[in-house]
Amino acid sequence: MTTIYTVGHSNHTLDTLSGLLRMHGINAVADVRSAPYSRFAPHFNKDVLASLLQKVGVGYLFVGSQLGARPNDPACYSNGSVDFSRLSQTDSFQNGLAEIRKVASQLHLSLLCSEKDPILCHRMILICRHLRAEDTTIKHIGENGELEDNRDAERRLLSLLRMAPTDLFRTPEELVEEAYDRQGGRIAYHEEEEVAAGMDVTHL
Repeated sequence: MTTIYTVGHSNHTLDTLSGLLRMHGINAVADVRSAPYSRFAPHFNKDVLASLLQKVGVGYLFVGSQLGARPNDPACYSNGSVDFSRLSQTDSFQNGLAEIRKVASQLHLSLLCSEKDPILCHRMILICRHLRAEDTTIKHIGENGELEDNRDAERRLLSLLRMAPTDLFRTPEELVEEAYDRQGGRIAYHEEEEVAAGMDVTHL
């Protein structure tokens, strides 16, 4: 059984983030941000973060070009918005998943993005959706270090979307898939979004 962790750097300090990683024995981080830079948290810019992690014995892998939610491929867009379904079917995305699985089979790996809550972040709604497997457990590291199993996060997602966990005409699995689709549409990047006006898109 392989366990893959995820964490959002949120507004943590570097020390707080490294503490969360140490708490769960993480020795490798896969950065899934398309643009690994933040005007609001410059200490999580790619080079700064990689240097810090190296000092505390944690490997750094940037996979945002394959697994980020803001792709350069125009075929991944529909009406100006990223279509997670199209993106997930690209060779680049599938290669990124394969790389994550390979590293996670050898090291204690955590995906890293910026959003604190995984149900608001593409690391769960896009990436973990396609990493789920019978031989894979996914755990989300909360801001206080608590772990949330991905299945529990899915239940929270259903609640957020005001979807019943059971239905007379659909299986629980079908309901969860619909929830992923809905949330993907809600958080997907739109080409007209601007970073100017105080927005920060490092969660993409």
